[in-house]
Amino acid sequence: MEISALLEQGRELITSFGFDALAAIVIFVVGRWVAKALAGLARKLMTRADVDVMLVRFVSSLVYFALLAFVVIAAVGRLGVQTASFVAVIGAAGLAIGLALQGSLANFASGVLLIIFRPYKVGDFVEAGGVSGTVEGVQVFSTIFKTGDNKRVIVPNAEITAGVITNYSANDTRRVDLVAGVGYDDDLDKVKQVLDDILSKDARILADPAPTIAVHELADSSVNLVVRPWVNTADYWDVYFDLTEQIKKRFDGEGISIPFPQRDVHVYQHST
Repeated sequence: MEISALLEQGRELITSFGFDALAAIVIFVVGRWVAKALAGLARKLMTRADVDVMLVRFVSSLVYFALLAFVVIAAVGRLGVQTASFVAVIGAAGLAIGLALQGSLANFASGVLLIIFRPYKVGDFVEAGGVSGTVEGVQVFSTIFKTGDNKRVIVPNAEITAGVITNYSANDTRRVDLVAGVGYDDDLDKVKQVLDDILSKDARILADPAPTIAVHELADSSVNLVVRPWVNTADYWDVYFDLTEQIKKRFDGEGISIPFPQRDVHVYQHST
């Protein structure tokens, strides 16, 4: 009788464990399939939103392995193993990793925002994170710039999102802001005619919006006029340099004085 009872108990135990093992296998297989499906869905949505390929791969892999971890815990729990300790260990490990990598995680989060919202793209000239330069690459943790003197500068993304981002290439047109000073004895109407003639002869200057030529300030030693033509963004610096030279030459040729210390046309424009 005792042997029969033991055999019966053993059979019940094996049967029960077999059902639990089968259920655990089903949970793992189905859960893994769901994890792959959700990771694939996330990949498709981000690809459709034109998110950076590197970020798509990283996030989809993160989604898959995070879901797979929950699936494994659920399968192990179905076998009767206490999973509370596993969850606690995983939570503690995640907290420790998060504290150790908080700077990198901040850069990662900022990189995700930059890639999603795209305040700039590769090839744009921007001022961000204390650096002015052309964007060469937008990565998950940092942005690579090439400065005007051909230096390669890598700026952490968290520093970029924490400050102001100025994108000089975002719009198709830009306004060139010049301030030209003349003497108090000079004829302002003649000065305006000379400036207007200079602008009208430059084919790169746009007719719409129309350029602005106006008296801006009565300074101590000069009458300052603003000269504000609109140009295509690609022509900005060529027009800037040419106008500066042309105004100086025409003023000299027309006998228009440029009072000391303003020997040349002054430009109040942020360097780009």
